[in-house]
Amino acid sequence: MNNLMSSYTIQSLLAVPSTVEKHIRKQLLGECLHVGQTYLITHDSEMVTAEIATQYFAALDELIAGKPFAYVLGKQSFWQHEFLVNEHTLIPRPDTERLIEAVLNHYKNSLSKSMNILDLGTGSGCIAITLADEFKDSSVRAVDKSAEALSVAMQNAKRIGVSNIAFFEGSWYEPFMTTNASENNKFDIIVSNPPYIDPNDPHLAGLTDEPISALIADNKGMADICHIVKTAPQFLQPHGLLAIEHGYNQGEQVRGVFLSNNFGEVITVKDYGHNERVTLGVIN
Repeated sequence: MNNLMSSYTIQSLLAVPSTVEKHIRKQLLGECLHVGQTYLITHDSEMVTAEIATQYFAALDELIAGKPFAYVLGKQSFWQHEFLVNEHTLIPRPDTERLIEAVLNHYKNSLSKSMNILDLGTGSGCIAITLADEFKDSSVRAVDKSAEALSVAMQNAKRIGVSNIAFFEGSWYEPFMTTNASENNKFDIIVSNPPYIDPNDPHLAGLTDEPISALIADNKGMADICHIVKTAPQFLQPHGLLAIEHGYNQGEQVRGVFLSNNFGEVITVKDYGHNERVTLGVIN
C-alpha cells in the first residue's frame, strides 16, 4: 500500500504553486525522499509515491503555518553534525558556534588534555556533544531541567557516536550541589547558552514555537547569567574557564559580572553579525 504511486513526478511536485520559496521546497522534498539536490535534478521525471507526496504536502502546510523549518525536518545542522530537535529544545543557531570556537581557541594547544567539562542548560546537546567530540580525552557532563530535552540530547549523543558524556536532570548546578564537594564536582571548563531574553522583548513574538523557558530570564534577561557566573567559582578548578552566550546588548553587563566574581582574562567574542555574543573568563 505504501508503494502506491501518486500522479506526481519530482518535477511536477516542485512545480505545484506555493508561498514557500522553491529552494526550501527542494530541500524539503530531498529530505522526504532521502536524496540530495543533484538527484532531484537528474531524476526529475521519476514518479513519487503517494506516501511521499502526502508527507511533502503535510510538511509544506506546517511551513506555511509558520512552523520553523528545523522543527518540520526534526533536525538542524550545527558545527560538523546534524542534531535532532523538537518543541522541547531550542534550535541550534550558527552564532552559538562562536562559543565552541572561543573555547577551542583558548585550549588550542591542549585539545588532547583530559579535562572535566560542564554544559549548563544543554537542550539538544549541541554544545556539550560538540565539545565531547573535540575534546575526545575529556569527560563532559550536560545538565538540563527538562527531561524531554535530555531525551533528545541523549539520542543525539548516540547518533553522533559520542561516549565521553553523561547527562543529568536538574536546574543549573543542582545535580552537583553536594554537602561534601569532591574533585569530581570540579570542572576545567563550564559553558552555557542560558535564557537571556528580556520577557518584554518584542522579538519574542517571532519565537513562539520554541520553549519559552529556554529563552527568557528575569532581571531584563540577566538573572540566569548572573546565577551561573556567581556560582561558577564553587565548581571551577583553579584557572578554569567559564564561557557564556548572551544577548547582543548584554556584553558590558556580563563582563562586569565576570569581573566582580573573581574572573580575569575576560573577553567578549562577536557573532557572525558582529554583535557581542559570547563572554569568557578564567577564574583567578
